[in-house]
Amino acid sequence: QVQLVESGGGLVQAGGSLRLSCVASGRTFTTTTMGWFRQAHGKEREFVAAIRWSSGPTYLADSVKGRFTISRDNAKNTVYLQMDNLRPDDTAVYYCVAAPRGMVHSTNYDYWGQGTQVTVSS
Repeated sequence: QVQLVESGGGLVQAGGSLRLSCVASGRTFTTTTMGWFRQAHGKEREFVAAIRWSSGPTYLADSVKGRFTISRDNAKNTVYLQMDNLRPDDTAVYYCVAAPRGMVHSTNYDYWGQGTQVTVSS
């Protein structure tokens, strides 16, 4: 059974940093694109970041460019999201994803984690 388990969420003040981790189990994801989405209360789920299997190309939403960084450690089957200079509008549940069926920005992924809450206070 495939599982994606996120950790690292929490409460932080504006301007602060958090690092989210996502550990994949049940199969190897070393050749699969992985990424992050988020969903704020009352809003649609939106793309945040993605990284190809080779740790080469990365993709970031315009709203997080210059502040967030995505990386992965294939030996640990883990993907990370380093979030710096956080803002109140970054508050959301963050979901780890793996194996997109199409564009990395779409929500059409085979695997989703259960989500981790990030709250940024002003």
